[in-house]
Amino acid sequence: MATEKDYRRPSSEDASRAEFDHAEHPPRSEDAIFNNNKPISSTKAAHPLAGYTTMQLARMGEKYARDHQGFTNEEDIRSFRLGAIIAGDMDVDDHPESLRDKYASVEGLTSEERTTLVNEVEHRWRNPKMLYFLVTICSLCAVVQGMDETVVNGAQIFYKRQFNIDSDSDYDSWITGLTNSAPYLCCAVIGCWITEPMNKRFGRRGTVFIACCISFLTCFWQAFTNTWWHLFIARFMLGFGIGPKSATTPMFAAECSPKLVRGALVMQWQMWTAFGIMLGYAADLAFYGVPDSSGIEGLNWRIMMASAGVPALIVCSLVYLCPESPRWYLTKNRHNDAYNAMIKLRYNKIQAARDLFYAYTLLQAEQALSIGRGSRIKEFFTIRRNRNAMLASQVVMFMQQFCGVNVIAYYSSEIFLEAGFPERNALAASLGFGIINFLFAIPAFYTIDTFGRRNLLLTTFPLMALFLLFTGFSFLIPEDSKAHIGCIALGIYLFGIVYSPGEGPVPFTYSAEAYPLYIRAMGMSLATATTWCFNFILAVTWPSLQRAFTPTGAFGWYAAWNVIGFFLVLNFVPETKGKTLEELDNVFNVRLTRIVRYGWAQFFWFFRHYFLRSSEPKPVVPRAGDEAHDEKAALQDRDTQPSGKV
Repeated sequence: MATEKDYRRPSSEDASRAEFDHAEHPPRSEDAIFNNNKPISSTKAAHPLAGYTTMQLARMGEKYARDHQGFTNEEDIRSFRLGAIIAGDMDVDDHPESLRDKYASVEGLTSEERTTLVNEVEHRWRNPKMLYFLVTICSLCAVVQGMDETVVNGAQIFYKRQFNIDSDSDYDSWITGLTNSAPYLCCAVIGCWITEPMNKRFGRRGTVFIACCISFLTCFWQAFTNTWWHLFIARFMLGFGIGPKSATTPMFAAECSPKLVRGALVMQWQMWTAFGIMLGYAADLAFYGVPDSSGIEGLNWRIMMASAGVPALIVCSLVYLCPESPRWYLTKNRHNDAYNAMIKLRYNKIQAARDLFYAYTLLQAEQALSIGRGSRIKEFFTIRRNRNAMLASQVVMFMQQFCGVNVIAYYSSEIFLEAGFPERNALAASLGFGIINFLFAIPAFYTIDTFGRRNLLLTTFPLMALFLLFTGFSFLIPEDSKAHIGCIALGIYLFGIVYSPGEGPVPFTYSAEAYPLYIRAMGMSLATATTWCFNFILAVTWPSLQRAFTPTGAFGWYAAWNVIGFFLVLNFVPETKGKTLEELDNVFNVRLTRIVRYGWAQFFWFFRHYFLRSSEPKPVVPRAGDEAHDEKAALQDRDTQPSGKV
């Protein structure tokens, strides 16, 4: 049998990390993670296996398999023994030879298992079919979301006339805005905040199922309304489907995805939301010419509204064919169910045991930190790592709305009518925006994990500002000129081209990964509540804003917000691409002043490098722990320790 010395990790970096960890909590036994008498820091919560020898990790994995899984067969016990060893060093090295050397040092792995472990990095898109089926279900949820948002775009042309709210008065403008924005009001004040209790009680699949059932029923409810306030109530109830679904689906995908493709898979939410937006516009155009029949007035807009319920019904019928989130099973102490679910999402049992054991240790640390809801809310503000993650998440979620995209998504038909388009042509032009929004989200599937979240935002915000200004000033072109309509459509389409790979997919991906596990559900609830709150503000104010500012002033208003968004991202949104949980802790656990200084240093470096042709090196990205030379400042800025015990 191998000795403890044989199992030690060879890396000098790991050895120094272990030495640091032993200095902080001397000495660590394999039972330390389950000891409720020692304080645990938020850093330890991010990577609780740091500092253990491989012999200790092997014993911990075997103990977990026997005590929690109830396994007696040697194959599964071996999987957890080896999986725990690998989980102790989750750092990613993209070089194939380094990976082969790393796994060759783990005694007991077969050559086939070593090859699979190397391939998950070298060929990261080779994943089990069940994982892609789960991502497909999450993508269908996004299609539901997109159609829910945009079928009203064409329907409002007709229901405004039928409900006598189509005049130019302030009253009718506000009623139109309130009716269109009703789901987002519900999301902001109620819908998003029931996400955590729903997830706790029903799981990720159950929450998605209930939310899609609500979406299906309310879509048909909208089709049977006969007054604006009845339509308002039906659309308000739709928010109970949109809110929990928008917060849960990215978490569901993030918790089931391998970390190396997490960003690309989670961003499917936004890409397929864009596809749903396109389908909503297509439904508006397809049902535009449906005549009234059997005494039903406004049959065309009623079918438009009801059509959004079709993808919701498909999700309801398929969602229970995919596995539940293994981490949710762990929170319910259903360890065997968690293992079986993870096996379906990974190629072999070693990978499944590794990821499950790692999730279990993180959950133990989470429970140690989390002594109650009030404590978790407090630690959004008292723990620097959480505080910076919350600030960054709030910035990207706020700017997803105030970049102005949903003004176009919800009111493009009205905007094109204002520009002089006939009704059918206005709907066709809106469909063009939807197609562009979807097609140009596809490149982000690659760039979000290569070019990076922060770089995508910094590149696209100035361009969005420019194209909104172009659109606004195009309204000043004389209406009898052919350039009037052409330039307005061109500006809106160019805006969609640069929005789709940037501020489109980044916010939900960023928010789903920024928070540590023990506050992730609350963090996503806060993030989605923010985006839906400002979504409501945009939707309810646009009709009146357009009347008061004129189209030129209204588009200029949101162009200015894109400039502000550029500087908010520059100063407060660190890069998160390709980071493990431990590395994300190092990204966010940095003094805010250092993050801001880096942002301005990057801004001036870019100007000097590309405009003045300077050859100075890039500024260094700040990381937690690289300011040890300033011991006095570090002591003054030490975070409050979380209140839990471990």
